[in-house]
Amino acid sequence: QVQLVESGGGLVQAGGSLRLSCAASGISFRMYTFSWYRQAPGNQRELVAAVTDNGITNYATTVTGRFTISRDNAKNMVYLQMTSLKPEDTAVYSCNALPGSHWGQGTQVTVSS
Repeated sequence: QVQLVESGGGLVQAGGSLRLSCAASGISFRMYTFSWYRQAPGNQRELVAAVTDNGITNYATTVTGRFTISRDNAKNMVYLQMTSLKPEDTAVYSCNALPGSHWGQGTQVTVSS
């Protein structure tokens, strides 16, 4: 059974940093592409960052230069390091694994001004 569990969210002031983690189990981790998505109230879910099975990364333009996605194949973990956080980064952040489009339950990130 595929399971993705996010952690690391919380309340932070603007300009601060957070690191989100996604623990994956039940899959052949090395073969998967992982992405972080976010959804703010009233908004559509949007792709924030992704890392492929061979380590290629891409980012939404709104987070380029501030967020870094990484993966640890030995630990079956995916991370999202977020710096220079802005109030508009406030959202529920969810981890996604492809193929199969598996989702975690999400973790809340709130950035205060």
